[in-house]
Amino acid sequence: MKVLIVLAIFGCSTLLVNADQAKKAIVFLQSTAGVVGNVTLSQPSCTEPVFIEVSVIGLTPGKHGFHIHEKGDLSDGCASTGGHYNPDKVSHGAPNDQVRHVGDLGNILADEHGIAKTSFSDTVVSLYGSRSVLGRGIVIHAEIDDLGKTNHPDSLKTGNAGGRVACGVIGVL
Repeated sequence: MKVLIVLAIFGCSTLLVNADQAKKAIVFLQSTAGVVGNVTLSQPSCTEPVFIEVSVIGLTPGKHGFHIHEKGDLSDGCASTGGHYNPDKVSHGAPNDQVRHVGDLGNILADEHGIAKTSFSDTVVSLYGSRSVLGRGIVIHAEIDDLGKTNHPDSLKTGNAGGRVACGVIGVL
């Protein structure tokens, strides 16, 4: 993990654009299941964490897997976003695990009215450089993400989070 951080910082310092310029992105979520909302991502500089704000309505109450997927392709709905964004080819994990996909953001919690409103920071996701998530997809899943901690065959690949109930493309704000 230390090597990845060093590489990320090195890649950040060698960018042709101003590495101290704040970047912001937005995702407008779409769904065939009545789920709507948006996600905003902001990063003050390439050496700081990404701040993620989620505001979604129409979910079933409970926890839902929340991931960045490899493609910002919605041509076949959420199915065309590919798998979790995983440039390091490692196992699925929790947001605070040392080994995890870049796109592993854990779960969001919908209240009894189907509303999920939360915010958090992440040190692995970036809006800068060759590992930027700009143009990729965000997906909300139907089920809870087991964070790679169970014996289910999909646990270390997807967190066994079930189908995709909403998605959108991470675009520049």
